[in-house]
Amino acid sequence: MAQPDIADYALLSDRHTAALIAHGSVDWLCVPRFDSAAVFSRLLGDTAGSRWLIAPRQGHLENRSYRSSSFVLDSRWRTPSGTAIATDLMPLGPVRDRIDLIRMITCTSGEIDVEVELIMRFGYGTVVPWIRQTVDTANDAVLYAQAGPDSMTLHGPALRSRDFTHVGDFHLSEGDSLAWTLTWSPSHLPVPTAVDSSEAILTTLREVDHWHAELNVGGPYAEAVTRSISVLHALTLRDTGGIVAAATTSLPESIGGERNWDYRYCWLRDSAMTISALASHGHYRAAESWRQWLLRAVAGDPDDLQIMYGVGGERELNERELSHLDGYRGSKPVRVGNAASTQHQADVIGEVMLALSGLRNAGLREDEFSWPLQTSLLTLLMERLDWPDNGIWEIRGAPRRFTQGRVMIWAALDAGVRAVRVHGLPGDEKLWRETRDRLKTEILSRASQIGYFPQHDDTAEVDASLLRIPQVGFVDYDHPLMLATVARIERDLIDQYGFVRRYRTTGIDGLPGDEGAFLMCTFWLVEQYARSGRADDGARLMEKALSTRNELGLLAEEYDPAKRSLLGNYPQAFSHLALIRAADALS
Repeated sequence: MAQPDIADYALLSDRHTAALIAHGSVDWLCVPRFDSAAVFSRLLGDTAGSRWLIAPRQGHLENRSYRSSSFVLDSRWRTPSGTAIATDLMPLGPVRDRIDLIRMITCTSGEIDVEVELIMRFGYGTVVPWIRQTVDTANDAVLYAQAGPDSMTLHGPALRSRDFTHVGDFHLSEGDSLAWTLTWSPSHLPVPTAVDSSEAILTTLREVDHWHAELNVGGPYAEAVTRSISVLHALTLRDTGGIVAAATTSLPESIGGERNWDYRYCWLRDSAMTISALASHGHYRAAESWRQWLLRAVAGDPDDLQIMYGVGGERELNERELSHLDGYRGSKPVRVGNAASTQHQADVIGEVMLALSGLRNAGLREDEFSWPLQTSLLTLLMERLDWPDNGIWEIRGAPRRFTQGRVMIWAALDAGVRAVRVHGLPGDEKLWRETRDRLKTEILSRASQIGYFPQHDDTAEVDASLLRIPQVGFVDYDHPLMLATVARIERDLIDQYGFVRRYRTTGIDGLPGDEGAFLMCTFWLVEQYARSGRADDGARLMEKALSTRNELGLLAEEYDPAKRSLLGNYPQAFSHLALIRAADALS
């Protein structure tokens, strides 16, 4: 069976983990956290086909939508004999030691036959659980699967066993409904009882509405911005405030290629930008939650600073390949862990300092922990001032002194200077100011020699990260060097369809093959146009970029305009963050 397009997948999330569902089949679910091993791995070519299918036979999916700003999914089906609506969700709530996935289907007219197939395999498809019929603590009959520390409990109409698979066929007439709940729990605990599906939906919708009530979103792109903020919320671990870059690992940047990475971790850069996005839309309580995660993650010896952490702040993210998985549409290898966690990326401290500066300017007070930590980061930055790095794109080739990274060092020092001057915080303002000014002179001098900002010190190439330069206040958006840089980006990085690639893959990243257009970079160019007197160009490009979303408003990392298909991990926080900035610039 052919794997669905990435855009066919809908996200379900309880803010502990997430599931992806397409055409009635849950093909991806990691339990109990975003970065845990998957129990459904069909998305990545699990030969056992581990998944959970509930769909009308001969059914055509007419449309689907989320309820309000939530991730409660309604899917409307039509068959030759009737119609149905399916509702899927992972209910929100503070309940610990369990993850629930609720699935319901109702015949809305005529008659339908419903097919169910459940294939559970722990450990990314490697572990066949011991499955038996038993009862829960309320004496209700359940299907119970157990392997090592994990268990899955299925409440609902009984299924029959067939070759390590559980299947069912059900006939429904108008008004008839079926409902199942699949629950992960630690295997040493008693078999969990069922949840009330109707109450779970109401509780979830109430919590979402309460959270969104604090947002201030308006303008012509309010719907897109609201959904993007919802995605950021859905990708945030409820307990810790850590935001994962995406819900998946190893969805390819080109079909059949090897640029396949694990994004189920928390990048400091993503967290910092999320803080800024939430603060800019008035949700300071949520921004403070992300700030606390960030401060906990980087606490300790500044020399041990990493660019990314686990969702709980874990530091060991060793990368390995899962050779038993064929990958999405044959795109191997499938990787878990991320070796980039040990890279030096010069821009990261700048992103952190800018985000915390924004909260400070909005009135959030520093405490005895937060400001000393920031001064320690600036001390580390001074020690590494001229180190070459792997850059925002995490190249696996030779480190360079990337211009965007140098600019972000300037931004970090500038934030430190302003903290002392404006807010009266203690610090070596003279050293930071002199280093900041010397660095700016160096960067501008190099750019002036060739007439625009280059990708790094040893090239005349450009890359799309240079669009970040005016965003952090280094120069104005309409500065002559910036406009010249934009012209080079337009010449070298915009494809024939009008989308922006992050750089020309000429070997600097140490990887073979090519990749799609980077949606984040396209949104960055929208922002640049909007703030440099080219609002009409920005609006046109914005519509083009928004057209890459699926009907649920979700974006992946990249886009193949020739095949009109999303590529890369999904849904991707960075893409949604850049959308928010672009919409704000146009509004």
